[in-house]
Amino acid sequence: MRSQVKVSWGDANTYLFDLDEVQPMPHEQARIWLDQQFQAWDCDPIRLSGKVLTADKVLLVAQAAGKQQFALPENREWALTFSRAASAALAKPVVTVDLATMAIGY
Repeated sequence: MRSQVKVSWGDANTYLFDLDEVQPMPHEQARIWLDQQFQAWDCDPIRLSGKVLTADKVLLVAQAAGKQQFALPENREWALTFSRAASAALAKPVVTVDLATMAIGY
């Protein structure tokens, strides 16, 4: 089964991370990593209730990290870890993080 994460700010700024040859991240480890990144990047909840869904964390961490975290070769390890965490936390082998529309697709 194909496993990949695509992070996009629009057509010209789309980054694809193939996870087929990468060790899967355990679900709980993925949740912890996303929580840590959410705090490290000083993200704010997007819902008025203050609830932060896992999908929200994925979107907000990617948005806060910015294109450079996904585009630059020196950030490849972080981007790959983000991709592994997003896939594991959302329990989906194929994930699209669309930051232009602030939506997650499966």
